Amino acid sequence: MNSRVKKFFSYYKPYLGLFYADMACALIVSAVTLAIPLCIRYITQNLLAPDTANALSQIYTVGAVMLGLVAIYTACNAFISYKGHMMGAQMEADMRSELFDHYQKLSFNFYDEQRTGQLMTRISNDTFNLSELYHHGPEDIVIASLNFIGACIILIHINVQLAIIALLFIPIMGLYAFYFSKKMRIALRKSSDRIGDINAQLEDTLAGIRVVKSFTNEEVEKKKFSYANNRFLDSRKDTYKSESYFYDGLIMFTQLMTVAVVIFGAVAIFKSSLDLADLLTFILYIVILIEPIQRLGNFARLYQEGIAGFERFMEILEIEPDIQDSPDAIELTGAQGNIAFKNVSFKYKEGYDHVLKNISLNIKVGEYVALVGASGVGKTTLCSLIPRFYEVSKGEILLDGKNINGISLRSLRKNIGIVQQDVYLFAGTVLDNIRYGKPHASEEEIIEAAKKANAHHFIMALPKGYATDIGQRGVKLSGGQKQRLSIARVFLKDPPILIFDEATSALDNESEKAVQNSLEKLILNRTTLVIAHRLSTVRNAQRILVLTESGIEEEGTHAELIALKGAYANLYNVQLRI
Repeated sequence: MNSRVKKFFSYYKPYLGLFYADMACALIVSAVTLAIPLCIRYITQNLLAPDTANALSQIYTVGAVMLGLVAIYTACNAFISYKGHMMGAQMEADMRSELFDHYQKLSFNFYDEQRTGQLMTRISNDTFNLSELYHHGPEDIVIASLNFIGACIILIHINVQLAIIALLFIPIMGLYAFYFSKKMRIALRKSSDRIGDINAQLEDTLAGIRVVKSFTNEEVEKKKFSYANNRFLDSRKDTYKSESYFYDGLIMFTQLMTVAVVIFGAVAIFKSSLDLADLLTFILYIVILIEPIQRLGNFARLYQEGIAGFERFMEILEIEPDIQDSPDAIELTGAQGNIAFKNVSFKYKEGYDHVLKNISLNIKVGEYVALVGASGVGKTTLCSLIPRFYEVSKGEILLDGKNINGISLRSLRKNIGIVQQDVYLFAGTVLDNIRYGKPHASEEEIIEAAKKANAHHFIMALPKGYATDIGQRGVKLSGGQKQRLSIARVFLKDPPILIFDEATSALDNESEKAVQNSLEKLILNRTTLVIAHRLSTVRNAQRILVLTESGIEEEGTHAELIALKGAYANLYNVQLRI
């Protein structure tokens, strides 16, 4: 069996009891649907003649049986509607969780190539379409198949010639449905992709709404959204056109079938080869025969939407994380912070130029090292290799003498604290955001970390102190306040290794001074790498590395590098003149 087919059916496994109960109810619904016209036929054929003995009591008896069947039908349908839908919703939740967990495993390389809106669509719209297929698909097939087979057998039993006339329409309808269901699938896949484009555009615009307004580019964003919106509208037009041909064509054939049965049935009555009770029963079963066709039409739509969603779901799930633990990965305990690069080279993809080439570097335990250089020479990339956000192309990186590729990702990253220029704070309270550094930290530990980060004072001045909601991405805070919260988060994490990626370059002088004081407290007794744009902020570094496209061109203290009158001195003098 194809691996995707196995995967598709695997989601039923935790709910097999509920699934079998749902199918049992579908069987009962089908049986009752077939039984009621037979009761009507029994009444019209056997009990309406004036000389039938005990006709009235028999009519009441059959009526009571029919009422009982209706009660059973209603109860089973209610079970299918509620419990069956819940089964689909639970499976949807399982798939959504699995996809979200997989998102967490994928590396930066994956997210560099993806748009957030598309990823959101796959975890919301696509899984919802699948839940509808998982629930309605099997029951539609069971009910439709049994009703169709049962109705065909009963129709043939009533009148073979009339049954053949009715059933001649079925293969034509099947071919018609097959042709347009393929068109429907293509249209639905395109529609799923384009609603993802809308979500991506919407996410991009709303995330950057302050930039949009500051540049008064609302009309530009409207045009971009209008383009994505109109493309989606075009895809929906194709979808509705194919659905219209599909459903309206099937309705036309079913009406033609009914007309043919009435005409040829009337002729049969005229020739005395059929009685009125049989024609009435025949028409009732034609209605039952049409219902499975409509169900199968509904199933075709659900199948096309669901399979299009499943394909998109599996496209992501089948992406293997390019950075993961080796089978014999060890847990890093008691890390000291000695870092060694040995002939490390890196490029983002095959065919791309190297960002770093043959870098060799030793950073001692507790050493404060600054990385400086022009934009694009690989400073951030070099630091991103240490926690394995990207994998080295050649060479190796050692932490306390151990190759980082042999250390579990979780334990490696738990020992590294990162403070970036672009601080990301989550929607929620100040307390929640600091606690992110140590999820089970007590309130006392969080307050202590905030004090060390020089954040406690401004936090207490907020309307609700630590319980203040800071908005999406911390929009209610200043740049310096956000940066100090991110530093408090790292204080709480308490790692032996720190990486600062231009952590103060976007701040004003006053905020920079407050943040710089926090950073100086944080780096004590920790191995620290600082990527600096403003060279004045790293004058106190024990060692400064000047990175160029050729690699590490110079290294030494601030005074030593100024005395060299080389690349560092030139950069420093340029900044002094600005």
